Amino acid sequence: MEKILNDRLYTYADYEKWDDGMRYELIDGVVYMMSPSPTWYHQGIIGELYFQLANFLQGKPCRVFLSPLDVRMNADGADDTVVQPDLLIICDRSKLDDKNCKGVPDMAIEVVSPSSSRLDRLLKYQKYQAYGVREYWIVDPEDKIVHACVLENGKYVVSAYCEDDSAPVGILDGCVIDLGKVFADY
Repeated sequence: MEKILNDRLYTYADYEKWDDGMRYELIDGVVYMMSPSPTWYHQGIIGELYFQLANFLQGKPCRVFLSPLDVRMNADGADDTVVQPDLLIICDRSKLDDKNCKGVPDMAIEVVSPSSSRLDRLLKYQKYQAYGVREYWIVDPEDKIVHACVLENGKYVVSAYCEDDSAPVGILDGCVIDLGKVFADY
């Protein structure tokens, strides 16, 4: 993910006007251009995670969403942080308006790529923790590892899981993700 270098800071009002066909994220008013379309393996991982989460959530109040869906992390404040996690879970449907999520999701999942790794592992980790995202998964397709970050007392407690593991979703009692299926070479 490439940072757009200029001295100006932006808000969601600016972001809404951009119609050049590119995808961007906005963090503290700074613009980041999203990577070109991901690989088939990246998409397969997202698809399998979505499939397992959606099946578990059938008949439950929480919902899982795929990117692109704008998440306006501080919509009621500066409105200068808009992200598009690969997957997100929202349990409070009042956060959903006709276009996006206004507020913090319960869970965000980022599948890292070489161009997004630094942003996902550092800046987004810090922002998701600061804004109170209850659970944040960083999925590494190359090393076939998931770092599950669960918010406890305002700080993330991180557990690592490999492709041979089943990883519990902390915010969803009884939900366990089969990482063997997630990291399968299709």
